[in-house]
Amino acid sequence: MKSSAKKIQIYDTTLRDGSQGEDISFSVQDKLLIARRLDEAGFDYIEGGWPGANPKDVQFFKDVKKIKFQHAKLVAFGSTMRAGGKASEDPILKGLLAAETQVITIFGKSWDLHVREVFKVPLEENLRMIFESVKYLKSKGKEVVYDAEHFFDGYRANPEYALKAIMAARDAGASVLVLCETNGGNMPSVVAKIVAEVKAKLKHPLGIHPHNDTAMGVANAIAAVEAGAIHVQGTVNGIGERCGNCDLIPVIANLELKFGFNCLSPGKLRELTAVSRFVSEVCNMVPAKSQPYVGQSAFAHKGGVHIDAVKKNPITYEHVDPASVGNARKHLVSEMGGRTNIILKAQEWGIDLKKEAPETKAILRSVQVLENEGYQFEGADASVELLMRKIIGRQKKFFKASAEIKNERIGEKNPDVMAIVKVSVKGAKSKTIRKTGDGPVDALAKALKMALTDSYPEIAEVELDDYKVRIVNSKAGTAAKVRVIIEFHDKERVWSTIGVSTNIIEASWKALIDAMEYKLLRSAL
Repeated sequence: MKSSAKKIQIYDTTLRDGSQGEDISFSVQDKLLIARRLDEAGFDYIEGGWPGANPKDVQFFKDVKKIKFQHAKLVAFGSTMRAGGKASEDPILKGLLAAETQVITIFGKSWDLHVREVFKVPLEENLRMIFESVKYLKSKGKEVVYDAEHFFDGYRANPEYALKAIMAARDAGASVLVLCETNGGNMPSVVAKIVAEVKAKLKHPLGIHPHNDTAMGVANAIAAVEAGAIHVQGTVNGIGERCGNCDLIPVIANLELKFGFNCLSPGKLRELTAVSRFVSEVCNMVPAKSQPYVGQSAFAHKGGVHIDAVKKNPITYEHVDPASVGNARKHLVSEMGGRTNIILKAQEWGIDLKKEAPETKAILRSVQVLENEGYQFEGADASVELLMRKIIGRQKKFFKASAEIKNERIGEKNPDVMAIVKVSVKGAKSKTIRKTGDGPVDALAKALKMALTDSYPEIAEVELDDYKVRIVNSKAGTAAKVRVIIEFHDKERVWSTIGVSTNIIEASWKALIDAMEYKLLRSAL
């Protein structure tokens, strides 16, 4: 059931929970950049970290004071007070207050198993710790969010005690009680049932904090909201410990587009793709192409039947308008795509082709032949455009080049590899460049750029970003073909080219040549 008025609070914990994921390591500057971007996108709460837990978080909370947030509330995260002490004297609570944030989130135990076997304190003492901690922080003028750790497992084991634990936080003044699905093992039907029961009994704002250990993080968040939760905690792109946290990107898109809830500031849903990719970039992670809503493949069409239908009416194979989340439709050129896809791709590049034209048939036939040889054009649009222009007679030949590799030795420390590249440009003297590199591809790329720059200064802008190699026909053993896809960028755009050969250096050389040809083509248009 949709509701156009209800507000769902979006609470981001990328900078704290997300940083606990394997291979994730934020610098202080990284955290500041992400916090600023999330605020710009209209997120409601940004959890910065645990003050005092490490020097990095201490520095973050010091530096973040220089940022004036337009929308988001900055949050300091920590635990309840220690057992047996006084809240006013507790070092954890003092550290939280020292961060000087508007909001403080503390977590406490809801599962009696954890109280007995982890805290090793009486059940009543745990309730006192929760109540006194929230009450003390409230007395200091803070908004307090209470995270009930392991709530769903605790509720299933001992519902009476789990309810007492969150009622202690409620009675002390917590603004929202967040039910944490900490182990990520409960199914959406269970989450929905428990949230509904708790809501009926407590009549207090509830939140959900799901983990993704059963791939149910997003589903559990949606189920909780349907059952009455008004606050969702998660991370951008689902990064986090073990299998990650609930991915806020599809959660936000689903709640706004499928349920009509209000999650982000007005008009900010269109920034969702940009936010996702920004965080991936800061994390030094390759964005997941298949990520719902914002992935590069989320609205990519390859099959000819699909492409033809989408051209006539997008809703035939797209559940939402890609632009609604800042993404874009992609038509993938492949042997499966047919002539319709060739025409649509040509239109993107300002080339007018007719479905029955011999050039269109020739392009499709070339794509089919090349893919049979091991090419895969979905991720190499630049090579596709060059192929298309060559067949229709619109490709200018900017240069001719040949290359060889010298001094390639194995087993030595830091062996230099030399590439010798010879380039001929019409109207200019042929040039031969010798250049060393960390490997043959690096040496070839450097030598080719240097050989072309005098005739084409714009080539100096080209930078190699990514290099991917895949065996095409592994059963052929050492005679197998390899597919090389290389990604480049300049000041304006990013593009990828492809090469296939039984020789990895030759395949790389083909991709490098296409990359430079594409750069010169775009500069000339």
